[in-house]
Amino acid sequence: MKLASVKKAEGEFLLPTYDRLQILVDRGAGVYLYGADGRKYLDFLSGIGVNALGYSHPALTKVLTKQAKKLVHVSNLFYHPYTAELAKKLAGISGLDRVFFTNSGTEAWEGALKFARAYAQHVNKNGAEPRWRMLALENSFHGRTMGSLATTGQQKYQKPFVPLMPGVEFVRFNDVDDLKKKFDHTVCAVCMEPVQGEGGVRPVSKEFMQAARELTKKSGALLILDEIQSGMGRTGKYFAYQHYGVRPDIVTLAKPIAGGLPLGAILTTNAISESLHPGMHGTTFGGGPLACAVAVEVLNVIEKQKLLARNAKLGDYFRKQLLTLQKKHACIKEVRGMGLFLGAELDSADLAKATVTAMLEKGIIINRTNETVLRFLPPFIIEKKHIDVVVKALDQVLGSLAAKQAAAL
Repeated sequence: MKLASVKKAEGEFLLPTYDRLQILVDRGAGVYLYGADGRKYLDFLSGIGVNALGYSHPALTKVLTKQAKKLVHVSNLFYHPYTAELAKKLAGISGLDRVFFTNSGTEAWEGALKFARAYAQHVNKNGAEPRWRMLALENSFHGRTMGSLATTGQQKYQKPFVPLMPGVEFVRFNDVDDLKKKFDHTVCAVCMEPVQGEGGVRPVSKEFMQAARELTKKSGALLILDEIQSGMGRTGKYFAYQHYGVRPDIVTLAKPIAGGLPLGAILTTNAISESLHPGMHGTTFGGGPLACAVAVEVLNVIEKQKLLARNAKLGDYFRKQLLTLQKKHACIKEVRGMGLFLGAELDSADLAKATVTAMLEKGIIINRTNETVLRFLPPFIIEKKHIDVVVKALDQVLGSLAAKQAAAL
C-alpha cells in the first residue's frame, strides 16, 4: 500500500475534516511509529495523549489478545467481569464513588453536563428558582459534540454550529474576580480543565481552582473537571486536580484510559448518583469487556512500574531542558505544564507550524496547539535519552529557522 493511493481513496470517500501529516503509518513499537516506507519516528505526541504506554506494549497486547478470543462486546443488559473491577480501581485512585463508562471524551463530557442538570433538579425540592446555568473558561476545549462545544471557549470551534446549548457563560482564565462576578444562585456547575490542552497547555492557578471549589461547595453547585488529557498519571499524579488539594464533584476521563482502545469515563459522587435512575442515560459500546479488560491492565502497569513518580521526575527534567532552550532562543516566550504534559509557546504561529514540520523531518512527532504552542505529550515509557534527542533536535530546528528568518530580512 502506497501513501498516494490511500490519499486518493480518502479524498474520494471521506469527509474532509482532517489535515493529515504526509505519512502512511504501518506499525508502532515502544515509543516509535514506523511508516510504510520503513522510516522510524520518535512519538512525543502519543496519539494526542492516548498511547500512554506506547505501542505494542506486551502486557496490553497479552490481555487484548486473550480477551478478544473470549468476548469483544456484550450489551449493557448483561454483566461482565471488568466494569466493576475497573470502576473500583478508578474510584480508589480518584477519591470519588461512582463511575459511568463511555466511548470517548466528548461523550463523557456530555454526560457530565447532563448529570449536573439532573442533580440540580433532584435537589430542588422546595420550588426555588432552578439552577441551570454553567460557567466555563475562555480558551477551553471540551470536545466536538453540541454540549461540549457549548462549553468550549473558542469561537473557531463554535461558530459553524451556532446556536448551541443555552445557559453557558465564559469566565476569563484564572480571573478569580470575574469568576465571583459571574457566579450566582442560578449556576449549577463550574466546568474546567485543570490544564487547558487545546488552549495551549495552560494550568489553572491554585487560587482560581480553590475559589471555584469554595464557591460551588458553599452554594451547592458542582465542580466538573475535564481530565481527558491530564488524567491517568500524565502530570505525575493520577489526576491533575490532586495537585490542587481539591475534590471535584464530577471528573471526565478518556484518551489514555484503555491504552489506545476507545473508552471514556465519568467519575462522580454517591450524592450525584442518587439523581439518576435506569433509563436516564446510557450507551451501546461504553464499558465493553475488551476495552475495560485492557484499561484494568493499563492501571496495573502504571502502579507496578511506579510511573506516577517517574512521570513527575522525567517531566521535571524535560521542563528544565526546555527552560534552558528558552534562555538560548528568544522565540520561546514561555514553558509551562505539569509532568509529561508540557508546552513551549513561541512568538509566532508561522514559526510554530514550521517547527512542527521541521521536527517531523528529523523523525520526531510533536504538534502545535492554540496556534503558537508546541505541545509535548510523550508516552509514559520514555527515558531521559529520548528527551535529550527531542531537545537537541528542537535546539537545531529553532536555530536553523532563526537563521533563515534573519537572512530573509
